[in-house]
Amino acid sequence: MWYLCVFYHRLLEYRKAEFESLAGLFEGRSGATHLQWLLPEDHHPDSPFHFVDLPSEETARFIANRSILVKGIYEIWGEGRSFEELEEAVRSYPDERKTLYLSSGTTFRITVECFGKAISFPEQNERIQKLAFVPFQGRVNLRSPDHNFCLIDNDDYGDKNGLPPASQRRIFFGREVGASDRKILQTYQLKSRKYLGPTAMDAEMAFLMANQAQVKPGKLVYDPFVGTGSILIGAAHFGAMTMGADIDIRVVRDGRGPDCNIWSNFKQYGLPMPVSLLRADNNLPPWRADLKEMFDAIICDPPYGVRAGGRKSGGRKLLKGAVDPYTVPDDKRVGHIPSTAPYSLVECVHDLLDLAAKMLVMGGRLVYFYPVLRDEDSPDPTFPEHPCFESVATCEQILSFRYSRVLLTMVKVAPYTEEIESVARLRHLEFKENHLKWLEDGNLHSAVFNPADVTGEKLSSKPKYRGKYV
Repeated sequence: MWYLCVFYHRLLEYRKAEFESLAGLFEGRSGATHLQWLLPEDHHPDSPFHFVDLPSEETARFIANRSILVKGIYEIWGEGRSFEELEEAVRSYPDERKTLYLSSGTTFRITVECFGKAISFPEQNERIQKLAFVPFQGRVNLRSPDHNFCLIDNDDYGDKNGLPPASQRRIFFGREVGASDRKILQTYQLKSRKYLGPTAMDAEMAFLMANQAQVKPGKLVYDPFVGTGSILIGAAHFGAMTMGADIDIRVVRDGRGPDCNIWSNFKQYGLPMPVSLLRADNNLPPWRADLKEMFDAIICDPPYGVRAGGRKSGGRKLLKGAVDPYTVPDDKRVGHIPSTAPYSLVECVHDLLDLAAKMLVMGGRLVYFYPVLRDEDSPDPTFPEHPCFESVATCEQILSFRYSRVLLTMVKVAPYTEEIESVARLRHLEFKENHLKWLEDGNLHSAVFNPADVTGEKLSSKPKYRGKYV
């Protein structure tokens, strides 16, 4: 059945990807879920209004209630360019689909929505009065009605939202099937969080990443660059067991004291504590060779920022003639901070894909960010590949006029073998060579971004400069 999906006008490339990921989660499918979409007549492709074909009302309600970018999903009873056309359409809608929600034993509420501009209360009441042709027999209840109805009037909204002005008025009327609750973003907002690092992921994006990973209760989610735990907090909110690692032992062990660390962040929100937090190097993972297919999802933001550039085990301290440079003498273990060396983005992502190929269950998802250059003169970016994975979503988030980061969602479709390990290594070397050529074509040595400054403003607005190349 076709429903009208109304999105929030932000993070435009993420909207359908999140929606389809949640549809697959409800139906128990880990791979790509391709739904049928239709654009309402006279609407721009970036419009927040889209018709989508869903198998059931239960699916629609689940998606709407969990989604971060879906404002509401509606069973449309009629649409038209005027109230006269709307009345004709509503009267033509099958009575058997309307009677249950109009009967005398029910309560209802009608809300008036408009995209791109505010409607005053007198204007809302005027529009509601024009719905007198709908044979409501129940009582009005504005607080907790049995059924919510919505009148969506898309008149002239101007061009301040980045879209061309509406060419034709379009009015929709229908029953609300489900609506999201973005109040959780206020609960988890970073400014009220107890323990923060310089690159903490904002709550909205952390929840989106969890939805892309199809997180649900009972699943084990791992973040190999855990930092202050922002991504795992999003996963834990949806019921997952969590586990994290970071190369900086001071982050996972100490924080800023016994009452200000990663653990206190989970305690602040009443979330289950992580199963474990490790001091681990993504370049030298600590897992036993026979330990495989342990995680249901890996969600992370690999280090590529100026505030927290990538690091791996190494450095000059390891070159001072020690027989075993990785073994710390007993008398120096207390308070020891392991030496590290720079860790390039390309090498980091290769190690991440190799880790995910080994440690994810079949059908498990890898969700991570990858930075790109948006300059018109630069060649189109390419993204890392791995024979164990199929890419199901690529969503760009614009950081500035020249820089973006892309959220990549991959599904494990093949088991990890020695043969695949060799093929993956060859692909990595080829990708590394192409990446260096990409940087040379852009007259750049290395791309570095600062994700901490991303506020998630809508993509159609004019972005401010927040990136830097070094």
